[in-house]
Amino acid sequence: MSALILLIPRLITIAVLVAMFMVLTVVISLGWLGIPDHDVLVFMSGLWIENLHPLFQAIALLGGIELTTVLMIGLVVFLFSRGYVADAWVFVIFVAAEVFELLYKYNLVHPGPPRGAIHADGPSITDYLGTGVAHNSFPSGHMLRTVIVYGLIAFVVRRLAPVQWQRSLAIPVATVIIVAMAFDRVYLDVHWESDVIGGLLLGAIALVSATVWLDRPRRAEN
Repeated sequence: MSALILLIPRLITIAVLVAMFMVLTVVISLGWLGIPDHDVLVFMSGLWIENLHPLFQAIALLGGIELTTVLMIGLVVFLFSRGYVADAWVFVIFVAAEVFELLYKYNLVHPGPPRGAIHADGPSITDYLGTGVAHNSFPSGHMLRTVIVYGLIAFVVRRLAPVQWQRSLAIPVATVIIVAMAFDRVYLDVHWESDVIGGLLLGAIALVSATVWLDRPRRAEN
């Protein structure tokens, strides 16, 4: 019972994040963020430095479907090998979040930045797949995956790493990667800032839900 009580703040956090995400969805569907989105795009375009393009393409790879999937599989294998068989099912949350992202991009009309403003993103297998959702950009999949995967890795490292410095660096490193990805999405002009906020919120919902699963009350014999 005490373990369940300790999870209440996280459950409340999930409810708040869901409410924020739903409000953002309504605001976007009504077109109220069109002007702020455009203003941020213009501002970021003014900061563009061509020589930094390869760097930001490399940052984009950190949130790509390829690397994040490999990292999630690696995390599942690690948990399974350590005897945390049930915990390894946390992968389901990652998959569910990806499905939710696609459902939104299929159903919420929210075209991304104009093609003339977009700078080449990091290479991805999705470039060669006709997904039919490229014209809708909410929420940012890169942002979503970055929050879930690197947040989860940081959480597990904080719990299980044998060395103190690894536990101490886990959250700061994950935070730097998440912040860098948020900036990367708008700097390359591949997403509106509202898409990035949406990906951040949806990713946070999935991440906190995953930590609830990992810290769930367990039977005494387990």
